[in-house]
Amino acid sequence: MEVFIWIFIVAFAIVFYSYLGYGVLLGLLVKLFGKEQRFAQQTNEELPEVAMLVAAYNEQDVIIHKIENCLKMDYPQEKLHLYFVTDGSNDLTSRIVRLFPNVKFFHHPARRGKLSAVDRVMKHIKEPITIFTDANAMINKEALRLMVRHFQNPQVGAVAGEKSVIAEGDAASAGEGIYWRYESLLKRWDYQLHSVVGAAGELFAIRTDLYEKPEQDTLIEDFVMTMRIAADGYRVAYESDARAMEHSSDSLHEEMKRKVRISAGGLQAIWRLGFILNPFKYGVLTFQYISHRVLRWTLAPISLVLLFVTNLVLIQSGHWFWWGMLSGQIGFYLAAITGYYLESNNLRVKALYIPLYFTFMNLNVFLGFLKLIAGNQSVVWDKAKRRA
Repeated sequence: MEVFIWIFIVAFAIVFYSYLGYGVLLGLLVKLFGKEQRFAQQTNEELPEVAMLVAAYNEQDVIIHKIENCLKMDYPQEKLHLYFVTDGSNDLTSRIVRLFPNVKFFHHPARRGKLSAVDRVMKHIKEPITIFTDANAMINKEALRLMVRHFQNPQVGAVAGEKSVIAEGDAASAGEGIYWRYESLLKRWDYQLHSVVGAAGELFAIRTDLYEKPEQDTLIEDFVMTMRIAADGYRVAYESDARAMEHSSDSLHEEMKRKVRISAGGLQAIWRLGFILNPFKYGVLTFQYISHRVLRWTLAPISLVLLFVTNLVLIQSGHWFWWGMLSGQIGFYLAAITGYYLESNNLRVKALYIPLYFTFMNLNVFLGFLKLIAGNQSVVWDKAKRRA
């Protein structure tokens, strides 16, 4: 019994630390050692030229809005260069982009994945800063100025923007929204302590000369790209007021496509970025990487299983504590199952969103692992449908 008690304690500690404990510890460390970010006011003449790169695949429904969104940025138009690549698109996306003469357009009929399309365009970019953004993510007009100011610090090699999920009132939207709000807080504190641990593809910027193409089969290239920049000794900054706004996935089924791909990509990234796990070389970055990413993609989901299994063994002691812990776990997962059933029938109970999305998120880690080892997760992925 003592062995099972220790397994339970360790598993509980890993789960708690991964999802709550790191946030608490990080907040304390920021209060003690956090760095205030200060910027000089830049005139239009002082602002650097920037490239804005958008990779779009079959985005005919949003591509006009995206181009107009880019053209309305509060940034000197003569210093803002738009690059759109539509490789593989077989709808009207390419024809629409061609209608805008001030957009540099790239197209290849074959679809070989976002990474291949982006890498092809990067060879043509001469501007010192490149900003990446998704076709379905709309950006506030101040975003570019706010992101570019971080590059005044020569230690900053990349800047992560803020992803905002437009609330739709369902579990997919609410769960994703809650998750990203918490992630945003952690990113802000990560940067104040040292560096953001990877950027999301909806909106981020890099020094163009730091671009290095990840391996061709990389599943979450934005994360790998920015983590390697951090490993090279640069900081990845975070700008909370540069917002990329997008609708949530159309349903939990559509959200699952995205989460499984991200989970598979996260596990792939952990293997390829294993060198960052060396605290003697990377110090604080290693601590942040393990705490914020590695545990969530590896030990935390496994620990959830161990918590339940060891609890089943420990109730044989008859102690009320173990019965209470098991009842709590069963109740939590029943709430998740009930939430899923109600959501499938268009019945929504907000109190069930958190257990549903938490369980859903960790289940997708296992599904992502299975797809990864089976070799079924391609870089040419079936994108999740978003709400209109």
